[in-house]
Amino acid sequence: MKGLYCKVGETAAEAKFVIQETNVPSALGSNQVKVQVKACALSPLDLKLHEDLKFQKDLVPVGREIVGIVLQVGPKVTFFQPDDEVVGILPLDTAMSGLCDTVIINENHLVQKPEKLRWVEVAGAIRDGLRAYTALHTLARMASGNTLLVLDGASPFGVLAIQLAHSHGVKVLASALSSEDQKFLEQLRPSVARVIGVWDAKVDLVDSCLEETGGLGVDIVIDSGVRLHEEEPEARCLLPYKHDIITLLGVGGHWVTTEQNLQLDPPDSRSLFLKAASLSFLNEEVWGASSARQGRYLHIMKDIVEKLSTGTLRPQLEDPVPLYDATVSMEMVQKNQVRKRLVIQL
Repeated sequence: MKGLYCKVGETAAEAKFVIQETNVPSALGSNQVKVQVKACALSPLDLKLHEDLKFQKDLVPVGREIVGIVLQVGPKVTFFQPDDEVVGILPLDTAMSGLCDTVIINENHLVQKPEKLRWVEVAGAIRDGLRAYTALHTLARMASGNTLLVLDGASPFGVLAIQLAHSHGVKVLASALSSEDQKFLEQLRPSVARVIGVWDAKVDLVDSCLEETGGLGVDIVIDSGVRLHEEEPEARCLLPYKHDIITLLGVGGHWVTTEQNLQLDPPDSRSLFLKAASLSFLNEEVWGASSARQGRYLHIMKDIVEKLSTGTLRPQLEDPVPLYDATVSMEMVQKNQVRKRLVIQL
């Protein structure tokens, strides 16, 4: 059986993706489930996180967002039975690639998939949906009437964050990194209150947000990375400068960042203090860090699947690719040439 793995180099740039033969254990643990994989989503691999948590291996499994059919269950499994359709996220320390024909996973990492949902739709939305819930509910405590700014709103994560916020009565602003992204966001329904085309040098992010909120600033900001200095490489030129985010944040606001290396200078901290604003780091992997969080983790995934089935969440997905294209596709995802790829098992 074949799976996709990352062959780790001395630096992240030297990482290579390879199709590798692998074996599935024949015996199941008490609470384990064997799943026949029907579709798998490819998202960027955080090798630094693996290193920090001492999970570093010569071959790191790739493809953790899976959907499939239960083939066999362990003796103490209570949530599932054979032939159930399920969706879940393989744990960070898994030894198996989600692109294998079958995987073994603990039942506490799976939820039921409604029959009417397509395989690729659920696989493509489960992790970004989890990130959106973590950012908006757990960290930002969003409430009806809030104003939210989603940076890079056309990304798979950004789209689900926008839709989730709309379903809770939140006014949404979004930035677009290209003219194509801007056109896409302007056609999105429910509509975004304002699309800010940061790709256009004439458009100022701070001025646009303050104008839209009558000078009060936004209640919640979710970024997709931050420029730590005024001058940075061209690849990061469309990211907002950290001081700009603090400026457009309203009193009592919440800034949820994906920037792992964020550093705030004393004047930045002072500005946050004067606004009584908060800063949170978005890392959806924390749900697997403690067994005390399993119940809430499963509740979130069940709610994501329910909102997908009712059409509240509608992921924007590209056409899936077969397994033999997975290596090239994952290289493109890791280099940020594409945002996400879906692989189907033929």
